[in-house]
Amino acid sequence: MANDIPQRSYRAPCPGCGAPVEFRHAQSTHAVCAYCQSTVVRQGEVLRRLGRMAELFDDHSPLQLLARGQWQGQDFTLVGRLQYRASAGTWTEWEALFADGSLATLGEDNGSYVFSRAVAQPAALPDASQFRVGASATVAGTACTVASNDKTALVSAQGELPHLPPLDQAFDMVELRSDQGEVLSIDYSRRPPQLMRGRAVQLEDLQLTGLREDLARQAQGRQFACPHCGAPVQVALARSKAITCPQCSAVIDLTAGIGGELRHALQDEPLQPLIPLGAVGRLEGVDWQVVGFQHRLGRDPADRDETFGWSEYLLYHGQRGFAFLVDAQDGWSMVKPTTGAPKLAGNGRSAGYLGSRYALREEYEAETDYVAGEFYWPVRRGDRTRNRDFANGRALLSMEQAATEVTWSSGSQLDSTVVALAFKLQQRKELFKRSDAAPLSTGTGLSRTAIVLLVLLVLVVVLVSRCDDCDPRRENCSSYGSRSSGGSFGGYSTGGGHK
Repeated sequence: MANDIPQRSYRAPCPGCGAPVEFRHAQSTHAVCAYCQSTVVRQGEVLRRLGRMAELFDDHSPLQLLARGQWQGQDFTLVGRLQYRASAGTWTEWEALFADGSLATLGEDNGSYVFSRAVAQPAALPDASQFRVGASATVAGTACTVASNDKTALVSAQGELPHLPPLDQAFDMVELRSDQGEVLSIDYSRRPPQLMRGRAVQLEDLQLTGLREDLARQAQGRQFACPHCGAPVQVALARSKAITCPQCSAVIDLTAGIGGELRHALQDEPLQPLIPLGAVGRLEGVDWQVVGFQHRLGRDPADRDETFGWSEYLLYHGQRGFAFLVDAQDGWSMVKPTTGAPKLAGNGRSAGYLGSRYALREEYEAETDYVAGEFYWPVRRGDRTRNRDFANGRALLSMEQAATEVTWSSGSQLDSTVVALAFKLQQRKELFKRSDAAPLSTGTGLSRTAIVLLVLLVLVVVLVSRCDDCDPRRENCSSYGSRSSGGSFGGYSTGGGHK
């Protein structure tokens, strides 16, 4: 029976329990009863029960159904929620209903969010097998890079939904990104496949109301026993998908949700970060907290015996999301995962992004060999990627490629003194110094003889450093290169609704 709620809303009793099920949008075909979790499909004015939806896992999101906000000058309401799982973890999408009756999707992206709308596709989209990760492709008139191609399955759902994939049945999901910061995703659970186009948003810019008021209290009480040693583990961040035990250093996968089966992996020889977990430092005019730490090993693919190490600190800010503070032998840098994907030159020697050109510095293979703290992606010890670092002066770009995903990060170099002062560790500033001195030029005032002698001295130091006892597994030692990467997988490159 129809009611007088505007926008052609429709309400009828649930076929499973009799509780009211409401459809606020004429295009919504499915809904999940809030009382008995029955999945119902709307056929005219009749509701038919399809089965029971799996329970939602608590991802501790600040969002909830019926939260309201504004995007691009239009008011919207969150009316549906979908939880997905792929090979690298889980993520959530929210269906947003706008005042004009249109729909959009608010999905997780790199610890931030992407708002996407459906795109009318005049021609048939290629099969998912035609998209190779890292390759270029033009879709809907937009030149992109294929960022992800993975099998995805629906885990659970809530509210009303214009489309509901079969529960726990894998389907293809392809994501592409442009050098102008756009995200395009293709959902192959639909026939024909659905193309979405989006851009990154910050939650504070959406003027949201009706958020979860009990989130702070829940976060304080989000504690469980380590599945390895039984010690208490406290989760501080709402979006954490991996955490390490403070007692035994086991890496614990949280993607099944607290209370689900907690998978874990043991680690040996704990490392002590130079900047302690929990420390707060002021960079880019705001206060960042160190919530995670990982040490990584690099190898030159042309010389497998050449290894080097560097460290990455995961930083968190309540409004700006996540960033990475990278500590390498040749200097410090701060980078963030990009929403778009820089465009590689045909020879791979340069990359363009947002109107700037970056030159290739080096290529190497990277492996995560130690982690500590919390992470918004399911980090695993032993994660491996193929990396390329690019630079334009002090500005940096980094590409990380795994089997099903390509991630880009961008940022800039930092002076070691700035880092030490930011975290109020100036009394230990000598420990922050790195070999990142500016290059020599004819304007230095040095004579040619002095320059030659200085170059010879540098060569001697390099030769000696190759013979010292520096262990790249425990120290940030390297004879070359810049480490500007933004975490294993860049901390999830997906957007417009993946991971």
